[in-house]
Amino acid sequence: MIITSNLKSSRLLGSTLLVSGLLLASAAQAQISTPAASPKSTVMQRVGLTDITITYSRPGVKGRPVFGDSTTKAIVPFGQRWRTGANNTTSIKFSDDVMVEGKKVPAGEYGLYTIPGKTSWVMVLNKSTKQGADVKGFKDADDVARFTVKPYALANKVETFTIGFSDITPATANVEILWDKTGAKFKVMSDVDSKVMAQIDEKVIKNSSASANDMAAAAVYYYDNNKDLKQALTWIQKANEKDPKFWNVHTEAKIRMKMKDYKGAVTAAEQSKKLATEAKNTDYVKLNEGIIADAKKAGKM
Repeated sequence: MIITSNLKSSRLLGSTLLVSGLLLASAAQAQISTPAASPKSTVMQRVGLTDITITYSRPGVKGRPVFGDSTTKAIVPFGQRWRTGANNTTSIKFSDDVMVEGKKVPAGEYGLYTIPGKTSWVMVLNKSTKQGADVKGFKDADDVARFTVKPYALANKVETFTIGFSDITPATANVEILWDKTGAKFKVMSDVDSKVMAQIDEKVIKNSSASANDMAAAAVYYYDNNKDLKQALTWIQKANEKDPKFWNVHTEAKIRMKMKDYKGAVTAAEQSKKLATEAKNTDYVKLNEGIIADAKKAGKM
């Protein structure tokens, strides 16, 4: 009995030592996590109906010269290819086909490379997103688009390298690259009209039972983009016959105003104002009052 007990104790001790050893080995292999010198960032912007996603790393100036010639020991020497950030290559992804500075770029993800200069920057979208610092292994044959832009001086110093979006419209946006005292940007254009018109064709024009919401949306798009106002008026009237909402009746007033049907504009605006008052929406009450005043003045009513 004593021998059996000693054997059990020995086995238990051996198992404990084995587990302890494995835990120590695992702990020794674990790496210490520290903040990255150039942290990773992702920015996304919808332009029209297209999503644009940019993933990049953000180095800091840290008292160093950033852009310059060979005599300045700059981080980014003029005339040399740059991964447009730190660590991995900066990537830019388009969910749909777009135009970048007038050049057609298919939907997909690309490496964003730049060749900064004192008076001009060459921007390159390339199929490779894996070059990293190895810009000498770059293959020009894999370029998807290449264009030149002019850099500009920033009013305020940007310590941390930044890529973002500016000057956003329903179909366009500028991608801005900002660092230290220098900025550069390029325009991306999304093909909105053909996509929206295809939807209108399917859901409204060729649909005998189009919903009030779809007809109203089509009318607003025609109004905003200076298309066939008579057709827009027909759609919004049908939408309002089915389900008059103060915002849709207000759209009818705006369309009539643009068509110079001032009497009709007043009538629609007064109806919209009444509905908005009942809904306690003071913003639309004021908007309709503005149309009524403008229509009466223009029509000398």
